[in-house]
Amino acid sequence: MSLPDTDASVQGLIDFVDASPSPFHAVRTAVGLLQPAGFAEVAETDAFPSDPGRYFVVRGGSLVAWSTENRLSPVRSFRVVGAHTDSPNLRIKPSPDHARAGWQLLGVEPYGGPLLHTWLDRELGLSGRVAVRGRHGVEARLFRADEPLLRVPSLAIHLSETPKTTLNLNPQQHLTPIWGLGADPGDFPAWLADQVDVRLGDVLGWDAMTHVLEPARRLGLDAQLVAAPRLDNQFTCHAGVAALMAAADDDKPHTPLLVLFDHEEAGSESERGARSTLLPSVIDRIVLAGGGDREDVWRALAGTVIASGDTAHATHPNYAERHEPQHQIAVDGGPVLKVNTMLKYATDSLGAGAFALACEQAGVPMQRYVVRSDLPSGSTVGPMTAALTGATTVDVGAPVLSMHSSRELCAAVEPARYAAALAAFLAPDGAA
Repeated sequence: MSLPDTDASVQGLIDFVDASPSPFHAVRTAVGLLQPAGFAEVAETDAFPSDPGRYFVVRGGSLVAWSTENRLSPVRSFRVVGAHTDSPNLRIKPSPDHARAGWQLLGVEPYGGPLLHTWLDRELGLSGRVAVRGRHGVEARLFRADEPLLRVPSLAIHLSETPKTTLNLNPQQHLTPIWGLGADPGDFPAWLADQVDVRLGDVLGWDAMTHVLEPARRLGLDAQLVAAPRLDNQFTCHAGVAALMAAADDDKPHTPLLVLFDHEEAGSESERGARSTLLPSVIDRIVLAGGGDREDVWRALAGTVIASGDTAHATHPNYAERHEPQHQIAVDGGPVLKVNTMLKYATDSLGAGAFALACEQAGVPMQRYVVRSDLPSGSTVGPMTAALTGATTVDVGAPVLSMHSSRELCAAVEPARYAAALAAFLAPDGAA
């Protein structure tokens, strides 16, 4: 298997991230790539198609896409790549408008554990989804404002009570962005109504969030690095879409499927998160629509392997002691296999073997990550996906620095490698 072109893969990732300031936009961007490749949308309220083909369903900020083209019917097994569309940021409260000291302020709440200091003194835009009154009930409309609307100002060093090298931020007190001057509060609902072209009284609710305006870009000596917002986890979203399109053109026996969940950063407890019935219900309906029965569903799951893809911690040069010394991760060292004995990651030896073979098939190096034994481990959608489906599951990732910062960092060589590894995982050689 030949690797995708490095420069094209990097530009593809940059374009994906720049087009996707919110989970809803990430899904729209993914759809914009899938449809030209022959994938057709299926509404969850309609019957699933019985004819082989390429399809996807959208549920808010989540997406499931698959191909039964050139596969046996009913489906005998799946190969699944999972990722998440959401990223840490600051989200707008339901009643956000207030004023203080001559400033118009907008109330926000941190979402998903952001590195708070990285949101200070940056020009911020707004994006997301608005619920509006429609002819037949509630309708959803996306909006995106890339103007420099908001800024969270830091405190001058002369006024700080803490040591000059320390920053202690209270999320309630210190993260409120300014967006105007005046003794009276602004009117966020009226501004939002203008963005989606409705009357003020027709705005019923919103999922609105901030995003940094600086675009993704290459940097460093010989442009060897990529700095971008939302690499966690749009890196995997982009690679997963590319991998699915490549696997759909193959004639391997497994049915390739991509699932992009929302709300991973907040615990996945939602109708479209990894703890929901989204993935199991879609798998169930694919098998049944292809002429299978309940027994065939369970047989297909027994033969399924899932790769839960996310970002992984590259070894930080200034904090190397915070990493497990026998499992150092190079930012340009290839896709990462994640292992945790307390099952914060779902990887076992069989799943690890499946991903190792995929990297071998793709011709890319693979790294193995373990957190230090004296530090807590993060987690992913992997364990919950494994529990809900009963399928062998492996946790993998792309190496990055500054995870959960408003801007993260990866190596330019990795997008092509990651996409190739995931494509090989979805369409493995031999009887694997």
